[in-house]
Amino acid sequence: MERRYGYGVLLVVIGGVFLSSSGILLRNIEEASGWQILFYRGIAFSLTLFLLLFLRYRRGIGSAFRAIGRPGLWAALVLGLGSICYIYAILLTTVANALFIIGAAPLATAFVAWLVLGERTTSFGVIAMLVSLSGIGLMFADGLIEGRWAGNVAALGVVASFVIFLLIVRGKRGVDMLPATCLGGIVMGGVAGLFVESFVISNHDLVIAITMGCLQFGIGFWCFTVASRYIMASEVALFSLTESILGPIWVWIGVGEKPSWLTLIGSAVVLVSVVAYCIDGIRNERRLLSRISHHHSSQ
Repeated sequence: MERRYGYGVLLVVIGGVFLSSSGILLRNIEEASGWQILFYRGIAFSLTLFLLLFLRYRRGIGSAFRAIGRPGLWAALVLGLGSICYIYAILLTTVANALFIIGAAPLATAFVAWLVLGERTTSFGVIAMLVSLSGIGLMFADGLIEGRWAGNVAALGVVASFVIFLLIVRGKRGVDMLPATCLGGIVMGGVAGLFVESFVISNHDLVIAITMGCLQFGIGFWCFTVASRYIMASEVALFSLTESILGPIWVWIGVGEKPSWLTLIGSAVVLVSVVAYCIDGIRNERRLLSRISHHHSSQ
């Protein structure tokens, strides 16, 4: 069991490292527009996931796609639009602002589940949500001062898409939703294709866009998906903060992008809130598993 747990944690950390490279990769784009990047990234991402799904299902791949049903198509649409927001969030504001606002997604998901689905949450969880909002508020204040508010709004769009995607997926818990994720890449590329003025980009920018689709997003997302089979959801959320922490460091080292003091303070508030919330969630999940295990052993 420990080996499987360690494997799950390792996968999430590796996934976070891959995903954290988005900022430094985008900062090294020479001429390509956001829509051009999204078009090639979306195609590369879908092809990567389709290959992984084909290796897994072989002749049953058609059935795997049909199994997602209409909810899966909605999930693909939401994920594709969220991916567009993700790229523009990083292009329009600092990497630190974008990734730490996006890093608050677990708290946003819990808040919506509590508000809409009536799921129980602890008073500690509610406090963590409110505290994280103050951190996001500081980063928005910084965005208004620096004229980068649009990037922060795009980052909130990512959080919204993540929340809606998870709520849809919860309704199809017994179904593999990776095919829906694969279709999300097609939505990303398809929408981008409508706005691309020219599909011709330099080899340098094409390599970066494909790398973002195949490795940065494709492998990163796959690691998170597989890891969720071995560790709890709260633990996935906790260890996935690797992305938010490393992303700003890479651009600081690579291109000298230094976040402002407001961003640093806001990021720290969000980070502490999410870590505290995840640790509280891990304790509660383990307590529940212990009760279930004790109940079964006493029968």
